[in-house]
Amino acid sequence: MNQAKPNLEITASRQFTSWLYEQKVSLVFTTYQAGKIFFIGLQPDGKLSVFERILDRCMGLCLDDNSLYVSTLYQLWRFENTLEKGQIYNNYDAIYLPQLSYVTGNLDIHDIRVAQNNKKPVFINTLFSCLATVSETHSFKPLWKPPFISKLAAEDRCHLNGLAMREGKPYSVTMVSQSDVADGWREHRINGGCVMDITNNEIIAEGLSMPHSPRWYQEKLWILNSGTGELGFIEKETGKFNPVTFCPGYLRGFSLYNDFAVVGISEPRHNKTFHGLPLDERLKEKKANPRCGLLIIDLRTGDIVHSLRIEGVVEELYDVEVLPQIRRPMAIGFKTDEIRRFVTTQT
Repeated sequence: MNQAKPNLEITASRQFTSWLYEQKVSLVFTTYQAGKIFFIGLQPDGKLSVFERILDRCMGLCLDDNSLYVSTLYQLWRFENTLEKGQIYNNYDAIYLPQLSYVTGNLDIHDIRVAQNNKKPVFINTLFSCLATVSETHSFKPLWKPPFISKLAAEDRCHLNGLAMREGKPYSVTMVSQSDVADGWREHRINGGCVMDITNNEIIAEGLSMPHSPRWYQEKLWILNSGTGELGFIEKETGKFNPVTFCPGYLRGFSLYNDFAVVGISEPRHNKTFHGLPLDERLKEKKANPRCGLLIIDLRTGDIVHSLRIEGVVEELYDVEVLPQIRRPMAIGFKTDEIRRFVTTQT
């Protein structure tokens, strides 16, 4: 008889809390599969703090100063940290309060970033295969689409998913294929993925397996080659993907801080989307089972130095962000008395 999975079990590696303390950071991650956002920090006694809120199909995350953007089923939210530096509220030193929501409809928003010239959020509109921004009067305003996409249509043609910024501007994107038909990407999951420079519409790298989460950092373009379970970077001269670390799970969610990468790993779903990927064989070779959680990787060595394992109701993650100079964050929920009583004044 199979035992039922526990509701939620989060286990940190031995030095995970020490790493949070030494780096003076906390973490936030989303799981659209379970519809939750988690804030990971330290309690006053140094033990792990786990704070969660329910957000329907929450996916993309973006930290911009005190603002935290989160995409949900049909909205793009901006939460604002209302505490000043040094302020404490019930042993929390950051409180993210929902301040603004754009009702976008179900666009399947993936990565979100903030353009530094106008401070507006830009996001990957996966359903319409384009890069977009918010609109005061419509669901979205398209900014760019791949040159092979013949029209904007709610068909998820190439599974555009990741966005990298460079010098405060959108720079490159990841997609699972270069297909121009509805759901065409599903037939090219193994090696049809590519990275494109949106400033000149040129392909930076191709032959990838379901790439996600591109990030420009330390003069390199880093990506997660999710279908092979590898974190790596794209070589400038050749466009070749250079793997740095193999991770035992389906990679999604990527944040960089100092010399470390924080990446999310998920248990692959047992369906056609994840079945038959190179990751399956890699796991068999290493006699490993896929996991769900967060990995801290030292970019200088490629070693996985710390981890947070998640078991039970949460099996898949989407995005993760590092919250610098915050020890213990929380968020105000929509259905609590706190949201009625928590009033702030601009001075």
